Amino acid sequence: MKTTSVPGATLAVASLFSSFAAAVQPLNVNGANFVTKSSGNRFSIVGVDYQPGGSSGVSATSDPLSDGNACLRDAILMQRLGVNTIRVYNLIADLNHDECASIFNAAGIYMLLDVNNGNLGSYIDRTAPWTTYTNQYLTHVFSIIEAFAPYPNLLGFFSGNEIINEESAVNAPAYIRAVTRDMKDYIAKNVDREIGVGYSAADVAVSLSDTWEYLGCELSNSTSSKIDFFGLNDYEFCGDATFESSGYNKLVQQFGNTSIPVFFSEYGCNLVKPRHFTEVPILYGEQMSVMSGGLVYEYSEGINDYGLVNITSADEITLREDYGFLATQYAKLDESLLTSANTTATGRTAPACDPDLITESSFYRSWDLPARPDGVDDLINNGISNANQGKTVSVTKTAMPATVYDYNGDQVNNLELTILDEQDSNRPGLAGNYTPSTPTGTASATGSQSTSGSSSATRSSSRSASATGSQAAATSSGAAVPMIATSGAATFGAFLASLFFL
Repeated sequence: MKTTSVPGATLAVASLFSSFAAAVQPLNVNGANFVTKSSGNRFSIVGVDYQPGGSSGVSATSDPLSDGNACLRDAILMQRLGVNTIRVYNLIADLNHDECASIFNAAGIYMLLDVNNGNLGSYIDRTAPWTTYTNQYLTHVFSIIEAFAPYPNLLGFFSGNEIINEESAVNAPAYIRAVTRDMKDYIAKNVDREIGVGYSAADVAVSLSDTWEYLGCELSNSTSSKIDFFGLNDYEFCGDATFESSGYNKLVQQFGNTSIPVFFSEYGCNLVKPRHFTEVPILYGEQMSVMSGGLVYEYSEGINDYGLVNITSADEITLREDYGFLATQYAKLDESLLTSANTTATGRTAPACDPDLITESSFYRSWDLPARPDGVDDLINNGISNANQGKTVSVTKTAMPATVYDYNGDQVNNLELTILDEQDSNRPGLAGNYTPSTPTGTASATGSQSTSGSSSATRSSSRSASATGSQAAATSSGAAVPMIATSGAATFGAFLASLFFL
């Protein structure tokens, strides 16, 4: 059996034992952009959905940010892939997440986190939300905020995932705004920095536009109930689709006047296999600059056959063919386009909430939000008692703790985590050829603004055979810039592709 070594992965001795307060800087929302503090550049999500389970023998409802060795293993492979953000669906507030969060922090990878999980009292039941919108539920939500708010690589929280769909109660949208309100009020009162709260929507043609309008409009008597960003779980681009045939052109029309970041919280149709990810250059190209990137579904292989890797055991992992194709596509990305701010959207304001925004007669048209359950005002004003609060810790272990095989069954050696400097987040090619960047200034990032977007463009849905993150998680019940590609990205992407296709 031949072995393959990754070039440029060995760290300087000083980096191996360095302590740090932060390897990434907290991001802010400035209009339709996520913004990096040190440079003022736009941050585009190049991400994967992360909920190890299935073939690894780990429950899909377990907390993936509580196992340091697994996080180190996966962070190394994600860093080499070029990922800068992960989404995690199921979290347990009382567990210790310091090691995992710090590993991803050191790797320059941000976290988007769902506050719901599949445990009783920890999700909103879409069919009867009033039965689960309780003090117990909000105590769980606030505990998740307390556990993760201290980590600088926390990008934001999702207050809900696909709660609004064909099965949801008619007034479910009001409960999503209520949970968003409660989360943002808790953060404002108890956390010393801004943290965005958004929603991850199902790609349901008849309700997508109305979901967007309902959650993103300005409500004078409850300004905090407006979402800060909008995620879309989209599986329309399959095989050799195009900008037009996939309906991506309709998305640009739909969200073209957005005043908050919009991105794919899940994407990656698997109806054509292997996945060549030909949507990647379109998603990150000039045609779709209104979008702030997306997260590929999903990192590890499970029963739905969407994985980039097979986790056969805690200490053995195989890179699937899809991993190589995605690496090749990521290596082609235009770095300057990803970091160019969409300045036309910065000053937009959201429309006032009004029934005229809603196009479908069956969609909820009232913004009389549910009152908080008894005792929740006290929780917000005084904070959770004895909350488990995370903290960053030094990352000293950097070697791959598992045996890694490529798609052909050959072992890949010399894989290590590259610890990045504070001003740098990960990007394709960075880890294999890393030189710290020089900060160029400070962004004048403002608090999150709200969406507008009155377009009611709709698309047909071809997603019936696609599994979503809400299925993988137990929360399903409710729960123009010239091309500039770094030589490191191109070289490393070509190297990764060679692992699979030589």
